[in-house]
Amino acid sequence: MTITAIVSFLVVLTVLVFVHEMGHYLIARKNGVRVEMFSVGFGPEIIGWTDTSLTRWKICAIPLGGYVKMFGDSDPASTNPSGSETFSEDDVRVSFHHKSLAQKTAIVAAGPIANFLFAVLLLAFLFAIIGQKHAPPIIDKIASGSAAEEAGLSVGDRIIRVNNTEINKFNDLRRVVSPNPNKNLLFLIERDGKNIEIDVVPSLTEVRDASGTMIKVGLLGVTSMQTSTKLYDPISAFKEAVTESWSISTQTLSYLGQIVIGSRGTEELGGPIRIAKMSGAVAEIGISSLIYFMAVLSINLGLINLFPIPVLDGGHLVLYLLEFIRGRPLGKKAQEAISFTGLGLVIALMIFVTLNDIWPGFWSNIGLS
Repeated sequence: MTITAIVSFLVVLTVLVFVHEMGHYLIARKNGVRVEMFSVGFGPEIIGWTDTSLTRWKICAIPLGGYVKMFGDSDPASTNPSGSETFSEDDVRVSFHHKSLAQKTAIVAAGPIANFLFAVLLLAFLFAIIGQKHAPPIIDKIASGSAAEEAGLSVGDRIIRVNNTEINKFNDLRRVVSPNPNKNLLFLIERDGKNIEIDVVPSLTEVRDASGTMIKVGLLGVTSMQTSTKLYDPISAFKEAVTESWSISTQTLSYLGQIVIGSRGTEELGGPIRIAKMSGAVAEIGISSLIYFMAVLSINLGLINLFPIPVLDGGHLVLYLLEFIRGRPLGKKAQEAISFTGLGLVIALMIFVTLNDIWPGFWSNIGLS
C-alpha cells in the first residue's frame, strides 16, 4: 500500500468521522445536552483540549472511527445512563438520557443526516466548480457479440427507460445495468422517432474495482462518444447533487440486498484496507475523483449507521421506536443484552470485511459466499 493511499485514507476517514460526530454534537448542544467528549479515533489521546463548555476535544491514536460522549452516558455508545440516581436538578437538565424521546431521536439521527448533507454539499461544490461529466443516453458504439447486439439494440438508439427507471444520461444506464447481470431488463428506446420496447439481458462480467478487487457486474457492451463536462449554477448543482446522492443510496442498498439474498457474492464487501487502496487510487486520478469518492463514502457511512443493529445509530432509533410503542423503555438488562449482541455483530462484520481485504475470495473458498 502506497503512502498516497494511507494519507488519502486517513484524511477522508477523519473528515467523514468528524462530520458524523459533529451532527450528533450540534443537535445535542441545541437540545441542552452537555457533551463531555468529542473524539476522532479511539485509544490513547494524541492531542486534545477542553473548551469553555467543558467538552474535551481529542484526536486519538487509532483513526478508525470516533464518538461523542454525552453527560450521563455509561459508555460512548450511549447505551445506558450512569449514576443517574445521584443526579442533581442541574445534572438532569443537561443529561442525554433525561431528554424527551423526540430530542433523543433527533440527536441520534443527526449523525447519519450530517453525512447525507455533507455528501450533497460535496457533490454540489463539484458540479458547480469543476463540473459533472455528462453523456446523453445515446448508443454510439456496440461491441461485437455483446448483450446489446444480441438483444437487437442499434447505434443511434436513445434509451429512455429501463424497467421503471428513467434514463436521463449515460451514467444512469450504467447504474441500472451494473447490479443486474443475467437479469431480463425491459428497455424503452427511441429509434427513428418511434418508441420501442426491447428485452435485454446484461452479460455477467468480472472487472477490477479501484482497489484491484475482482467484482461481478452486468455489462451491455455499448459506448457513448458524446461525453462532455457540464457546469451548473449553484441551485441546479444542489438539485443535481440531491439526485446523485439518491441514486448512490439506492444503488448501494440494491447491492446489499442482493448480497443478503445470495444473488451477489460477498467478495464485494470491503473494509479499511480496501477503502485505503481505493482512496489512494482515486487521489492519483485527481481531486475531482477524490471529492466524488468522499461523497460516496459519506453516503455509505450514513446508510450503515442507520442499519437496525444495536450500538449503531439505527439500533438506538429502533429502541426509541419500541419505547414509543410500549410507552416505556426496555429494562436495563434487556438493553445491555441487546447492546452486547450488537457489539458482537459489528465486531464479526469487521473481521469478515477485513479478511475479504487481506484474502480476496476467502469466504467463497470455504463455501460461505
